[in-house]
Order: sequence, then C-alpha cells, then structure tokens
Amino acid sequence: MAEGRTKLIWRDGELVKWEDATVHVMSHAIHYGAGIFEGIRCYETPSGPAVFRLPEHIRRLVDSCKIYRIPLDYTAEQLVQATVETVAANELRHCYLRPLVIRTGEQMGINPIGVKVETFVIAWNWGAYLGKDALEQGVDVAVSSWRRAAPDTVPMMAKASGNYQQSQLAKLEAKMNKYGEGIMLDVHGYVAEGSGENLFLVRDGVVYTSPVASAILGGITRHSVMTIAREMGLTVREEVIPREMLYMADEVFFTGTAVEVTPIRSIDQIQVGAGRPGPITRQIQQTYLDIAHGRQPDRHGWLTMVPEAATLSR
Repeated sequence: MAEGRTKLIWRDGELVKWEDATVHVMSHAIHYGAGIFEGIRCYETPSGPAVFRLPEHIRRLVDSCKIYRIPLDYTAEQLVQATVETVAANELRHCYLRPLVIRTGEQMGINPIGVKVETFVIAWNWGAYLGKDALEQGVDVAVSSWRRAAPDTVPMMAKASGNYQQSQLAKLEAKMNKYGEGIMLDVHGYVAEGSGENLFLVRDGVVYTSPVASAILGGITRHSVMTIAREMGLTVREEVIPREMLYMADEVFFTGTAVEVTPIRSIDQIQVGAGRPGPITRQIQQTYLDIAHGRQPDRHGWLTMVPEAATLSR
C-alpha cells in the first residue's frame, strides 16, 4: 500500500477510488515524460483546512500546459474547484496535493498530436520533504555536477514531468555522497536552485535569489518569501549568483511547497554562518508557516478555505 495514500482521486470530472486511477503502460507520459504537474499544500488552520496559494499554482499549471502545447479541457476556476473537492471528499485536515495533466492513450511515437490527455488531482499525507530535523536544524548540501538546462533546450519555467530527469540525477548524486540535497548551477556556472527547490542566501542583511533567467522554476513559495522578506524591511535582490557567494553567505535556505522554508547549514562541507539556522531565515520561516497555518492574518489572500464535503454537494 502506498505510504500516505487517501481514498479518492479526482479524474476528469469525477472522484474515483485511489486504486482505480490508473493509466496504461503504453501511455505517452510513461514513454516520453509528457506530463505537467503542481505541488500544493493544504494546511490545518483554526478555521478548517486551507490550501496555500491555490489559484497561483493552478495558473502555473495552465501556463506550463501552454508552453508544452498540451490541450487542457478545464478552466483554471474548474481546477481550483476540483482541488478543493478532492480535499473535502477525502475528509482531510491537511495534505499534499498533486494536480496532474498527462498525455495517456496507447499511441507509440514521439508525436503528441491527437494523443489523449487526462487530468487528475491527487491528495496524500506527506510530512517534511527533507525531514523534520532539516526544518529545525538545517540540512547539509553540495553543489551538483549536473547543471540546469541551457536556454532553448528545455523550458525550465514549465513544471513538467520530463524536466525532473535532471533533478533526479542531482538528487541521487547528493544522497549517494551522504548529503541531504544538491544545488544545481545554470549553464553559465551561476547558482540556479536545488533539485526541486528554489534557493535564497543572506549576506549583510540583504536577501539574494537567482532570477528566472538562471533556469529556475518561478516558485510560488519563492514569491511568498520575497513578499514576506520585503515586509520585514529587508532588501531582496534577484540577480545572478556566483557559486563562491554560497560560501560567503551568512545564511542560506531552500524554499518550495514540499520543503517550505528549510535552512542550509553547510555547502560542500563549508559551514554556513554559525552552522545553524540564522535569524532572518528563522523569522521568514516562522512568518510563512504562521500564515499558512492561520496563526497570522491572511493579509494577502493566500489561503483558499475548504468547506465540508456536504456543503460542496449542495
């Protein structure tokens, strides 16, 4: 039985049993990586379950489908509703969500024209991506030998299944070398991001992050953290980051739906700052989690509340 599995998955307009949400081994997505997905978290709040920045995630899903020219049969509004329904139908208080658009069918060959497209929304129980200890104490990482794709090769602004082959190589390399995660550089040797996370560093009170031109995914959590940091009165700079700046940083941290805000305590066995989560990282992390869990006012409208299943059926 899959770890964290739930009861129901939304599949093209209807809720089906987890075990029935299958595709054929001949599916285009399996052979050629033809899929678009999102990663979203639903948090338990005092007012009930709330999905963090759901419309923004769905908008990126739609954008990714446009980039890969995958026809989508649903509007953004319909997919927002489908996601909320999936949480409610599974009676979840908190969960990880995976909207997924894939080319299925049984058509062999790279040509995707006319291949069937199916849309799913999956919910399951998933804890801290790099482990609870990583959130509290930080994680040890290394710069990967694998680089992000060059411009005009693979569109890195799309969150596409096939794009993550290079991420798997970076992740495998990091784990084989006893690191928690890898940091990838772009084709020019500048800092890009983690295998599945955006990256920030702090130097002399200024917060730095790589621009989208450094072959990164435009992260929703990344945008949230930039907003929080600016509200704290910090200067946030999006600019190309030389590798050596990682070793000079006072603080470094990952951001993403899965990792949330995870501190980095060493890079290539060089201690970051004092070797523990720094004060700016801690404050950003706390503010982010407080907003997501409803412990702070949702002043930006980032939370989509999930009504009870009975309410949705009316």
